[in-house]
Amino acid sequence: MIFLQLFITFFLIGLFGFGGGYAMLSMIQSEVVTNHHWMSMGEFTDIVAISQMTPGPIGINSATYVGYTAIVNAGGSHWMGILGSATATFAVTLPSFILMLIIARFLLKYKHHPAVEHVFSGLRPAVVGLLAAACLLLMTPDNFSSPAESPWQFYISIAIFLGTLIACRVYKMNPIRVLLFCALIGLLLF
Repeated sequence: MIFLQLFITFFLIGLFGFGGGYAMLSMIQSEVVTNHHWMSMGEFTDIVAISQMTPGPIGINSATYVGYTAIVNAGGSHWMGILGSATATFAVTLPSFILMLIIARFLLKYKHHPAVEHVFSGLRPAVVGLLAAACLLLMTPDNFSSPAESPWQFYISIAIFLGTLIACRVYKMNPIRVLLFCALIGLLLF
């Protein structure tokens, strides 16, 4: 039963997750943590961190890890967890595969049609909203702590966040270099 739920959940996430993996994060969190209770918010935050560190798209990596963790947390074995990973990964990529086949066939023929241009104009603000939701999703006490619990961790986390934003946006630093600096600062200060 959980395999079918995993497939349907990640198929819908893949179908409606416009804007890439980061835009999918809020949808994945809503389904996995809030609706199905397959894992806690702390586990989900760990999965997001692992998904960012591993090669490949974050949405697919998250689906892989969530599929495994959901099955294991439900009492399944390691091998059943691997099957859960495969199920969630296949389900999240299937809509994109189907849509790309359809788009490849018809978009080149109709890309300058006013209706198609209006659809893409309407999708742009939705993608921005999904990316903003993903950013807000990661700004939790699990990631930043809180001034009441650990003021040091909270203020250092905010400083690292702002420093990263300024380094990338203002000084156009290489994101890999910024990531390494942040890791070093985190190791030294936490």
